[in-house]
Amino acid sequence: MKANRGQIDRALKAPAETRFFLFHGPDEAGSRALARAIGAALGPEAERIDLSGADLKNDPARLADEAASISLFGGARYILVDPAGDESTAAVEALIEAPSAGNPVALVAGALKPASRLLKLALAAPSALAFASYAPEGRDADRLVIEMARGHGLLLRPDLARRIAEGCGGNRAVIELELAKYALYVDAQPGAAKEIDHDVVDAVGATAEEGDLSRLVESVGSGDPAALEAELTRLRSEGIEGIPLIRAVLRRMFLLARLRAEVEAGSNPAAVMASAGKAIFWKEKDAVAAQLGRWRAPTIARGISRLLDAERQVKASGGLGAVAVDEELFAICRQAQRLR
Repeated sequence: MKANRGQIDRALKAPAETRFFLFHGPDEAGSRALARAIGAALGPEAERIDLSGADLKNDPARLADEAASISLFGGARYILVDPAGDESTAAVEALIEAPSAGNPVALVAGALKPASRLLKLALAAPSALAFASYAPEGRDADRLVIEMARGHGLLLRPDLARRIAEGCGGNRAVIELELAKYALYVDAQPGAAKEIDHDVVDAVGATAEEGDLSRLVESVGSGDPAALEAELTRLRSEGIEGIPLIRAVLRRMFLLARLRAEVEAGSNPAAVMASAGKAIFWKEKDAVAAQLGRWRAPTIARGISRLLDAERQVKASGGLGAVAVDEELFAICRQAQRLR
């Protein structure tokens, strides 16, 4: 059956009560983090059996056998299938039909199409839970970075967490690597936490040429099509396109919407900018102030609506591709150009 976040979190606290979990979706690092939660719930002595989809294709009966087996030392055990795909379907069918399977199974798959046999099987099975992982965004991304940072002994302000999340495109694996690097740089560790600031990211973070979306956001919001074209070309060469670009611009639009609402309620723009404090990265304050003066609430709302619709279509089967996402960004950029 399909599970929401609350259901999956509750199930992972008692994973033995579920026959198998299917973690799928574009955020594979997020799926693997959920799979690791099974081991954490079973305890540090739990035995993990690692298999792959290829293993199960060659021996479909093995998954059910492993799920029913007792650990050599009588302790908890679980099975991790990574990567998994439609080649695992026959093995999962055998698992569902098995009279008993005391050990929980987790299958980690990437972005499965709606027609995927494995996905259809998991959604139809009452004994299974299927959960789609997507890269975190907005406040969820900020909270994720702050929580991950604590594990490295790092304390982050929300604006810095947002910068790291955006710079890593919301990819948990990349965020983890960056945080480990910052912790090493400032000699932080759990139990000896240290607060870091933007200077640390400037010094040892991924270079501004790698994964930095700030110039893309500025080119869209300020109405500079030439700069936008250059940024799209650069980011595409680094494999960054589609949803991460939409989300970066959305964050700016939501910020402008909040600030603009205060201005249109009667507050002075300069006072509104000052009251935002550290919610705005200091290097972006001049650009945000300029855009706040040009963008009006109805125009911001239309931009947000277009971006949200574009993201929904990207996620849908047969939806927009990266080229069409670029077209949406250019449409908003041209609107900003007319506001100058």
